[in-house]
Amino acid sequence: MSESLVVPTMAEMMAQGKQPEILFWVGSAGSYDDRAKKITRAFVKILNAAQVDFAVLGTEESATGDVAKRAGNEFLFQMQAMMNIEILNAYEIKKIVTCDPHSFNCLKNEYPGLGGNYEVIHHTQFINELINEGKLKFSENTYKGKRITFHDPCYLGRANKIYNAPREVLQKTTATIVEMKRHKSTALCCGAGGAQMFKEPEKGDMDVNVLRTKDAMETNPNIIATGCPYCNTMLTDGVKFSHKENEIQVLDIAELIANAQDL
Repeated sequence: MSESLVVPTMAEMMAQGKQPEILFWVGSAGSYDDRAKKITRAFVKILNAAQVDFAVLGTEESATGDVAKRAGNEFLFQMQAMMNIEILNAYEIKKIVTCDPHSFNCLKNEYPGLGGNYEVIHHTQFINELINEGKLKFSENTYKGKRITFHDPCYLGRANKIYNAPREVLQKTTATIVEMKRHKSTALCCGAGGAQMFKEPEKGDMDVNVLRTKDAMETNPNIIATGCPYCNTMLTDGVKFSHKENEIQVLDIAELIANAQDL
């Protein structure tokens, strides 16, 4: 994206004696993975367009420790979590928004036990709020005639029962929204959760991400939408496995809305 994005850091805010309304937790994928960086940029574009008062931690942000915990290294998780909590509390952070359901779940449900108590919101919920409040305008006809199916990320859906917000955002476009057979509480994992993203799959008939992508492709979609950078990677790989990358796009909800903005 060539447009100039405004991304203030907490350190800059503090130097000016300001406290932002929200902290945008970028997460490891959104910071380092080239594909996920596009999701980060899309969400910042939305925050800028809606004139949201936000900041990021920048170089002060460290991994939440989610992967370490899922992989069984509780000690490393607590070390990473305590380091982040110390910084978040020093900045008196109250409200956090993130594009990563793994970070969302970790910050919301596991940090309180270590002294980190924050209001944590997933970006699909936040985008839905911005649209409902009239702060975010977008061209609703961008996806007219398109078929979109939504894949529920495990840590957003089954772990935290957030099913409606992403669907409400998608329904505000004029696309046809089609559900997979397995969706909401019966949705199948993309294959990345529980630190599985960073290891080779066990032997079997089919990789989980290929199986899940088949679920999506049965809806005959133009776009597979999701709300997680890891799901995005796994489903993109699944689409490539089936040689359908010229026909089916895998896009985060932030990208769908950012691409439809009248800017």
